[in-house]
Amino acid sequence: MTKNPFSSDDSERLAAACLLSAVGGFLDVYTYLFRGGVFANAVTGNIVLLGLQLSRGEWGRCGRYGLAIGFYALGIFAAGLFQWKFPFRKVSWRQTVILLELGCLLAVSLIPSGEWDFVVNSLIAFVCALQVQAFRKVRGLPFASTMCTGNLRSGTEALFRSWRDRDRSARLKAWHYYGVILCFIAGAAGGAVLLSRYGELAFLLAPAGLLGAFFLIVPRRTLAGWRRRLGGRGKQRRTSANGRTVSFDCRHEEEKR
Repeated sequence: MTKNPFSSDDSERLAAACLLSAVGGFLDVYTYLFRGGVFANAVTGNIVLLGLQLSRGEWGRCGRYGLAIGFYALGIFAAGLFQWKFPFRKVSWRQTVILLELGCLLAVSLIPSGEWDFVVNSLIAFVCALQVQAFRKVRGLPFASTMCTGNLRSGTEALFRSWRDRDRSARLKAWHYYGVILCFIAGAAGGAVLLSRYGELAFLLAPAGLLGAFFLIVPRRTLAGWRRRLGGRGKQRRTSANGRTVSFDCRHEEEKR
């Protein structure tokens, strides 16, 4: 099995986690406002609704909820496949996952509202599964970028430990979790305002946010390579400039003689 040359810390940057959480909140409010009043991130809700429709004998609706659940499971499987099988050359496997998410969201933007909303919700469930599986930690702390229940539990538990034990590190952990939750809320609130004002055109902010996260998790090795290249070019320019200066000085000396 090929060893992953990328640092495990590359995907754990707080800025990337906050941006991904904002995108998660945005997608949730988008499916609620424009795609049938559902939360595509909440698989538990889909399972409950599937059971409800089964009890009523609404087989057509069962299929729609079952499709969303299946796509979520497929997203988890696909993320594992990317991590296991795909080579690590130009980009990390997590960046490859983001590119797949981008492709799915761009496809969603082309599907009109109405009859095919169940397909959109399934694709967004797939995207959320990819994201929650690929990005599982922020600065070493387990977190989820597409839901808040676990983050709220972990953050409040850390806050309790900081109060009980006067533990400063636990307080810092709590603020990490609450910061991610606030970003999720900001994504949902901002999404609601922008989607209500500009319609589905504002949906393009979601892939734009993912593109930002793509660059935020550029591996440190890649960043170091970029710095070396830029530094090398700067050195060459400086050497060239020094060469011209020496040539000028020499000519000046000859004129003085």
